Amino acid sequence: MKVSIELKKVVDNSYDITIDTLPELTYETKVAVVTNTKVAGLHAEYLLRRLHAKELYIITLQDGEEYKNQESLETILETLFNHKFNRSSLLIAFGGGVIGDMTGFAASIYQRGIDFVQIPTTLLSQVDASVGGKTGINNKYGKNLIGAFYQPKAVYIDAHFLKTLPKREFAAGVAEIVKMAVTFNAEFFEFLETANLSDEENLKRAIRSSVETKARVVSMDEKEKGVRAALNYGHTFGHVIEMQTGYKKFLHGESVAIGMVMANRLAVRLGLLTQEQEQRIKAVLERYDLPTTYAIPDAEEFYEAFFLDKKSTDTKIKFILPRGIGNVEIVDDVSKEDVLAVLREFEAK
Repeated sequence: MKVSIELKKVVDNSYDITIDTLPELTYETKVAVVTNTKVAGLHAEYLLRRLHAKELYIITLQDGEEYKNQESLETILETLFNHKFNRSSLLIAFGGGVIGDMTGFAASIYQRGIDFVQIPTTLLSQVDASVGGKTGINNKYGKNLIGAFYQPKAVYIDAHFLKTLPKREFAAGVAEIVKMAVTFNAEFFEFLETANLSDEENLKRAIRSSVETKARVVSMDEKEKGVRAALNYGHTFGHVIEMQTGYKKFLHGESVAIGMVMANRLAVRLGLLTQEQEQRIKAVLERYDLPTTYAIPDAEEFYEAFFLDKKSTDTKIKFILPRGIGNVEIVDDVSKEDVLAVLREFEAK
């Protein structure tokens, strides 16, 4: 005997990304703003002047990738339970990628799902992390291995928050901008080669181009079954670097920058990228003082860590490699010998 459950329906998860001064936001429900100590100190007043709700609560977490964990998630959830939030309540992620990922994940699992809004305050989160619905936390096995695809109801990108951004944090965001250009937009990459992103108009153009690229890719492949995986260029290597350094030595964008350099080296070895193109990409990263090397303690150990990546299987590692500049290839048939040869170039001597 077989009983079928018919669930063939289309769910519209569309939402708008507003790139402008933060507007007045009014909600006739309970709202919890999730932020961290640094962002709260710098920007809470700016947000609260524009935010109105039936009941408003602030959840302040510690700042740093090392706090993107189960304990922080429990802090968010316990606050919601203690204040009797329900399915019509709302979460607001007010911070960088760490806050956005954790808040989105909390929203996805609290009472099986409540709404959330992204107000990203770092360049990295504005151009990448806040768009697309990837949420999650880290654990000892790796980065974002616990999480869900869960789209926000809206994203508000306000360049005001970038005025207080430290140089390293700004550069970490540039790494994600470069990632978008190398994989999908050669013309945009050429702009980045000469543009000064400290200039407000150049920065606005870079943010807009990055968000438009990310939005287009997510629209084609929301759950990362195909082309969206290309946005992980630099991340396969970068996530291992983050894990090996305990999420403390490098910012996420810095690890991605090193990861792109490693991916480029592999692409050159496989004939997908020329050495001249490899150097052009590296030069743009170094213009913003991004790190481009990492002393791998043990190449074999680094290689085995790839299999904890969400895109890999038990026997195959999926690499995102540039095919020239402006194109990308997703491959899962690179020989272990080729990968190890590249890793040994970076191995600590």
